[in-house]
Amino acid sequence: MSAEPVAVATPVQDQQGDTLKGFVLALIVFLLWGVLPLYMKLVTHLPTGEILAHRIIWSLPFAGAMVAYSGQSRIVTGVLRKPKMMGLVLLCSLFITLNWGTYIYAVATAQTVDAALGYFINPLFSIALAALILREKLGRGQMLAVALAFSAVVILTVELGRLPMVALLLPLSFGAYAFLHKIMPVEGTTAFTLEAMVLSGPALAYIIWLEATGAGHFLQSPATAALLIGCGAATAIPLLIYANATKLLRLSTIGIMQYIAPSVIFLIAVLIFREPLEPAKLVAFILIWIALVIYTAPMIRRKRKAQVSTH
Repeated sequence: MSAEPVAVATPVQDQQGDTLKGFVLALIVFLLWGVLPLYMKLVTHLPTGEILAHRIIWSLPFAGAMVAYSGQSRIVTGVLRKPKMMGLVLLCSLFITLNWGTYIYAVATAQTVDAALGYFINPLFSIALAALILREKLGRGQMLAVALAFSAVVILTVELGRLPMVALLLPLSFGAYAFLHKIMPVEGTTAFTLEAMVLSGPALAYIIWLEATGAGHFLQSPATAALLIGCGAATAIPLLIYANATKLLRLSTIGIMQYIAPSVIFLIAVLIFREPLEPAKLVAFILIWIALVIYTAPMIRRKRKAQVSTH
């Protein structure tokens, strides 16, 4: 979710049961992604492109440490020698860059409500993507949920007189990113490290150019430098927590808990940032929330049945 739930593409396995440790770790990581706008607000006086470049650069050392800790360094070097795999990595890199850039822009331009809406739409978009590309059959409830999400987008488009770009670009970019991760035969942390490596060259060149031309802000003050470095930590550290949480929870539990992040983002946007919640956006949210209830209710029922059958 940049929410940020951008890491939800990490492959996860369904477990025999949930653990308290897994629940606590997942709660922590989704809350961290939820409060990320508060951190991003501290740097939004800087250009979006510069924030994005530093977020990429400073993610790399943290991601590298995660790979070294998990003993996956050889996998990274192995993928680097495979052109087809690196082609997938490049595509993932482009989509996650678009996702991060859109998220930063949304917070900087007081469109955090739209960002929350986008991340609520995200799982429903993933369902539609699976049906269109993977030809997965949708149940009636899933089709209704997707139809409600589509109706919400139509309402926003008519009200705004244009497409709600932030609310669409976030699920579109992350949905494509997650889909590519689904067909990539490497673990999420490894894939993220490879993406950071691919993006770090252009990002570093851009930062050097900014500083050389006097347009950069990294060297302005230690506080600004620390905040920009922190963008990398805020990106990579939740990934490590998430990777551990998914090993200790059922896939269905993770699926339900992922709505914590956009819910917190929505509350921060309305209650702290005081962003306006126009009637059209409120109607769109209500439709999306109804869609998510329809979407998650069968998951909850299956989970309860599984728990009953184990006792």
